[in-house]
Amino acid sequence: MAIAADLGVTDLGSRILKVNHAGEFGAIAIYSGQIAIARLVARDLVPELIEFRSHERRHREIFGAELARRERRRCRSYWLCGLGGLVLGLTTGVLGRSAISATTVAVESVVLRHLEHQLHMLRGRDPAAVEAISAITEEERAHHDQAALHVDEGGLLYRVLRPVVSMATESVIWLGMKL
Repeated sequence: MAIAADLGVTDLGSRILKVNHAGEFGAIAIYSGQIAIARLVARDLVPELIEFRSHERRHREIFGAELARRERRRCRSYWLCGLGGLVLGLTTGVLGRSAISATTVAVESVVLRHLEHQLHMLRGRDPAAVEAISAITEEERAHHDQAALHVDEGGLLYRVLRPVVSMATESVIWLGMKL
């Protein structure tokens, strides 16, 4: 893969962890924005969103601890992920319950695909990175699956939001790997 060719194997795990750490900060910001608006438009989703955000905070801590152990700084895209996540969370919150859940499904679909690819690339090369990534995968899958229960996949809002949110998520990951 191009990412592996651009980075040495040793640096690849650290780069991935940096991007994942920034991504978790973005996810916290998405949920924070959605929680703020959901308190007005989708109160029933608030406990679920708070739980998801608590998981994302723990995930960020896992990646942060591994970066500290490696004596690596956070990704240059960290604050961009936070700002973009907050804007996405507030915007989709305003669009309502369905948009909130559609956003989680779209983001987590991309994240899960990347996590599986990362595990494949790092397995046997960077055990500590594999352990950190493996520690969050099931909760990310649970977020996807739980949010999917609230989504009408045939609905116009979902059909519009999913590709836009997926493309934005892919772009942020790509940019993070390049910075």
